[in-house]
Amino acid sequence: MLILHPLNDFLPNNFTVSDSSINYWYQGYCPQTGDLLKLPRTPLAEAIANSLMQQMKIDDRFSREGKMYGILIVELPNKELGILKAFSGLLNGFSVVEGWVPPIPGREELVSEESRTLEQLEAIKNELIRLKQFPERAEYERLLREFEGKLHEISDRHQHSKQQRQEKRQLLCQTLTGEALNQALEELNQQSRLEGIEKRQLKRQRDAILQPIKQLIARSDTQIRELKKQRQELSRQLQTQMHAVYSLTNFSGKSLTLQQLMPAGLPTGTGDCCAPKLLHYAATHNLKPLAMAEFWWGKSSVNGDKIAGEFYEACVERCQPIMGFLLSGMTPGKPREKIDILYEDEWLIAVNKPAGLLSVPGRYSYNQDSVVSRLRQLLLDGKMLTAVHRLDRETSGILLLARHQETYRQLSQQFAQRQVRKVYEAVLSGVLLIDKGAIELPLWGNPENRPLQTVNWQFGKPSLTHFQVISREGNYTRVEFFPVTGRTHQIRVHAADSQGLGMVILGDRLYGCNANVDRLHLHAKEICFQHPHLRESLTIQAKTPF
Repeated sequence: MLILHPLNDFLPNNFTVSDSSINYWYQGYCPQTGDLLKLPRTPLAEAIANSLMQQMKIDDRFSREGKMYGILIVELPNKELGILKAFSGLLNGFSVVEGWVPPIPGREELVSEESRTLEQLEAIKNELIRLKQFPERAEYERLLREFEGKLHEISDRHQHSKQQRQEKRQLLCQTLTGEALNQALEELNQQSRLEGIEKRQLKRQRDAILQPIKQLIARSDTQIRELKKQRQELSRQLQTQMHAVYSLTNFSGKSLTLQQLMPAGLPTGTGDCCAPKLLHYAATHNLKPLAMAEFWWGKSSVNGDKIAGEFYEACVERCQPIMGFLLSGMTPGKPREKIDILYEDEWLIAVNKPAGLLSVPGRYSYNQDSVVSRLRQLLLDGKMLTAVHRLDRETSGILLLARHQETYRQLSQQFAQRQVRKVYEAVLSGVLLIDKGAIELPLWGNPENRPLQTVNWQFGKPSLTHFQVISREGNYTRVEFFPVTGRTHQIRVHAADSQGLGMVILGDRLYGCNANVDRLHLHAKEICFQHPHLRESLTIQAKTPF
């Protein structure tokens, strides 16, 4: 039976949306064609999601735990519209709930195995809690503090006695001589020895009492480490089994397991998110997706990055890597742009990379399409091709590729020693008042927020860019950039940051440009380097396409 809800379950018949803007695109590159596939989050989708939230507000099932929920607007073969809704993971311990899209096929094959593993994980969790709350830990800390207090008290008393003895020695040496002096000094030395004995006895008493407790705690810590390893291995085994049987189907009718989609490994929970559930269900029931929206409901997430009632984008680690596959066959993709070869000889190739294409293949199946992967398929000797440097996906322009390892080594050395002259052309979203200059700012990439780069004077790496204005065109400025260093997003940050030009490159949404344009206006238009084999200077140019 089809789990589909009519539109009027969420919105009245006379409901209209005046705003037609797209607030977010779910998108990915088709693994087979490299075409960019997109599904919008529209105001209508958000209105339906908001209506669903109002319905969930009066049902306490949805307030017990915080999680992601999603809706998908679909079109039936008869052109009628319907709504699918899904939750991530389990809802109050259940994977199947009436009225909601079921989990992706595969989980049912592992129900008993999953249940058994979850019971083991729960038992390990409880044992870890017990071991961490081991009463001897508190007893050890209490006794240790007591002994340290006593030792501190003795040390203070002994220090005071030592000073008194020193004063007595000085006085005795002034008033006594001979045997009387020796006897008096020996008495003082005996006092010193007795104090040393007192301190050593207390330490022995401390060790005798604390050592057995310390050994018990050490055994407990060893158990904790072993249990954590066991927990990690159980989770890994279960995830591997799930990824091997979870099967996703796209709109082309192709089915792949999660393991096949991401053989390098997947984060925990991949396949249980809303978007894969919704899109798989639509694809397997001949439903055409029109728009989707995902939101958080219930308690805020542990780290506070998810708030009830807020809309969120596809998660970077779980959903985004498989989005291109999920959307494949949904709509005609954006046709591939031709890669123009600007220069070619037996040692190297220079191409004009189009905007929107990776320089080299990514880690996962969804981002394999790239300049290198296409040329490897196109050229007879393509398997040996290696990119000497990189251009951002959004940046167009000249990319150098080596046909042999020795060529790669020599060209890489020129880049590392900053012997390669590069010229970029960009359009800034604003009017730059100065004509030329240099920007020198340290750049740092936060590992928690990749690929964003920021200026960071403590951790950043030094970077230098020269610039020169070409022209001013209305509210925009056309500029040539001459990067000396080659940091990630160097020109983009140097342009956008207030300590640089304070003016974002047109189309650079990552760094704050909201203009309605179809691309990043940054192009690598010229490169000059020493040919590693011909031993002559080589300059290559590519016309700016904007």
